[in-house]
Amino acid sequence: MSAKKVVLVTGSDLAEAAIGMLEDYELVFAGRQPTENQLIALCQQHNPVAILVRYGKITASVMDAAPALKVISKHGSGIDVIDVEAAVARGIMVRAATGANAAAVSEHAWALILACAKSIIPLDRRLREGHWDKSTHKSLELEGKTLGLIGLGAIGSRVAKIAGAFGMKVLAYDPYAATVPPGCERVDVLEDFLAQADVVSLHCPLTPQNRGMINAVTLAQCKPGAILVNTARGGLIDDAALAAALKGGALRWAALDSFNSEPLTTPHIWERVENVILSPHVGGVSDASYVKMGTAAAANILQVVQDSSQTETAY
Repeated sequence: MSAKKVVLVTGSDLAEAAIGMLEDYELVFAGRQPTENQLIALCQQHNPVAILVRYGKITASVMDAAPALKVISKHGSGIDVIDVEAAVARGIMVRAATGANAAAVSEHAWALILACAKSIIPLDRRLREGHWDKSTHKSLELEGKTLGLIGLGAIGSRVAKIAGAFGMKVLAYDPYAATVPPGCERVDVLEDFLAQADVVSLHCPLTPQNRGMINAVTLAQCKPGAILVNTARGGLIDDAALAAALKGGALRWAALDSFNSEPLTTPHIWERVENVILSPHVGGVSDASYVKMGTAAAANILQVVQDSSQTETAY
């Protein structure tokens, strides 16, 4: 049995650069989509000093199965899969690779915005079916339109910057942002914000306070024919309300990269909604971000495990 301290990776792989950073530790890989019971069993078997979170949820029961656990390090920025309150109560540090996937997610958000505005998916399908829609199709031109961003962290700020190249007006709703980027206008009332935005893009973390913030009430406040894009967290949206708004024509399109229940398997609510684009929570996954997230998560582990002065939970 190895004498090295153990780092449990809740996934089947990790960037080589990150593995190299953790060469003094034994890495145990939990495999794809590990269950809570599987994670508990691995913690009981290996007693890791750190958990590097790629997939699955880190619950209080998982933490209790690893008495040596010092840090839970997220391979990415979203920590809603970690029971932070339980970690704090147990003196376990929580770290996130903040900003490591900002470029990838912001690019994916724009890919979805453009796919919606230009009807890329249905045009491709119809052309393959033998239809030539040049004389009947009209796409949505983004120049002069208003982009509304909910959340102005590293990702939202990058999305705002790119909007300038399209000649769009940018509004931001973020009660927690101290400043807004140049060329971006803050709107403090959500109803006023939604009424003005031609495109609404979500870039905020999921919290108990904002869960289901996109619901029947807020969707009714949206500008008629607006586009909604979510590359943040599925829990921000009331699925039934959004499906109704799309089917009823209140919204032009929606594009979703994150879902209330993952992995999304059939049957699901979106199967018969024609004006929604789906992607399997891959916005933050690119060749470069895979390395950046892995090395940032590894660095966060080393900082806590090797530095006894690290006593405060930080994200």
